[in-house]
Formats: sequence, structure tokens, C-alpha cells
Amino acid sequence: MLAVRGEGRWRGVLIEGPSGSGKSDLALRALEQGFRLVADDRVIVWASGGRCFGRAPEPLASLIEARGLGVVAEPALPFCQVELVVRCADRDAVERVPEAEFSVRAGVALPCLSLWPWEPTAPAKMRRALDHLGAGPQRAYQAPFRGAPPPRMGAT
Repeated sequence: MLAVRGEGRWRGVLIEGPSGSGKSDLALRALEQGFRLVADDRVIVWASGGRCFGRAPEPLASLIEARGLGVVAEPALPFCQVELVVRCADRDAVERVPEAEFSVRAGVALPCLSLWPWEPTAPAKMRRALDHLGAGPQRAYQAPFRGAPPPRMGAT
């Protein structure tokens, strides 16, 4: 599970998939793009006030597996609200413009997105999905970008 700062708070992404599907590789790339670790491998989820939260089990807190390196320490948040579930999928199984999909965790329906985790843009797609939660595919394309503005041409 990862989190990224947005809208004045940490927003969690629960990444799921079978062993070897690319979860930790996706997480490592996302960490390089401003996400923070919450939990790797196993996540304890619970509901409170109609919202879903997640954290690492104590013996695994602040650890992430990097295939080829082993288990390494990584600064982590103690817990975070889960706002999005990302399913690691085969490249051919990812739809270009998917219908809204939800996954229930601890009794809370969460938006769910299927991504091919090896795609270089997968971390950016997770961030964009959080930016446009509930917008639907058409509004997401039309909504203004809420990140940093693009650099002006000719600006130094």
C-alpha cells in the first residue's frame, strides 16, 4: 500500500495481485515519484466512519521487498485512508477506457483500477486516478489538471 499527498492529506492506494505480478516493482517506481510506503506484502485493513484504512503488520512496518536486493528499509507512514485499489493485470487485460469498477474492503466500496504494473506510466496513472476519483472517464478527460502547471515555452 502506498500513499501520495493530495488535497491536504495522504491518499492511499492498495495494490493487489498474485506473487510475482509486479506489485513491489510498481511500488518502488511510485516511491521515486513522490509516493510514500504504508505497507508492502501484507496490509491490515479496517473501516471507521464509513472509510477504509490500512497499515502494515508490526513486523513488516517500514520494509519493502526489492527483487534482486532482498528486503530493504523504507520510511513509511503508520497508516492511511485507502481511496483506490489497483489490480495488477496483464497488459492485454487492461481496457483503454474502462467502466467504473469497485472492490469492497472492510465493508467499504472502493474505486478499483486495473493496471499493467510494468508500464513506465503506471505510477502516474495511479496519481491521475486519485485526482479524478468519481469523475468517470468522460469528466476525467475534460477536468482541468490539478498538478503543477506545465512550464511555459521559452521560460528560463
